[in-house]
Amino acid sequence: MIEIRFHGRGGQGAVTAAALLAKAAGYDNKFSQGFPAFGVERRGAPVKAFTRISDDIITIRSQIYKPDYLIILDPSLSGLDEVKEGLKPDTVIIVNGEIDASGFEQKIYSYDATSLALKVLGKDIVNTAMLGMFAKATGLVSLESIQKAIGDIFGGKAGELNMELVKRVYDETGSNEAKEANDKETEG
Repeated sequence: MIEIRFHGRGGQGAVTAAALLAKAAGYDNKFSQGFPAFGVERRGAPVKAFTRISDDIITIRSQIYKPDYLIILDPSLSGLDEVKEGLKPDTVIIVNGEIDASGFEQKIYSYDATSLALKVLGKDIVNTAMLGMFAKATGLVSLESIQKAIGDIFGGKAGELNMELVKRVYDETGSNEAKEANDKETEG
């Protein structure tokens, strides 16, 4: 079973991203769960959401305490204890923008999803962009399944724009646009 924890701020779409990822995994014939951590959510406040993906039925119903993947929608959250809590040495971190990688021993992938979301959507909502990066970096879900899930949740122009955003990030991940932060440290 693969466990993914999302950290973002209220209004960035972390909860929607977790649900979209679970739906996409279902389209790829996997079992999945996507759910939020409930608390006093308000725009701008830290928010957590979770996704599990498995080839077998998932019976566990708790939050994710030791994620295999950590997706950070807002890089300013990377210094919070709750973001670093439970990270394993092999946890892979996928972050929007740059973070200080010195506080982490894990592999970190970064991408400026905010700038691209502003160009494509006209808003700094990065949830679907981060799913494009996750899909390309991990291979756990297909681009087509993520786009199908987006089409199910968003309609009309919003769906089209989010599908475009996901595809662009997916296509650019692995290029100079998306880079492994740890490699930059070793170069200098």
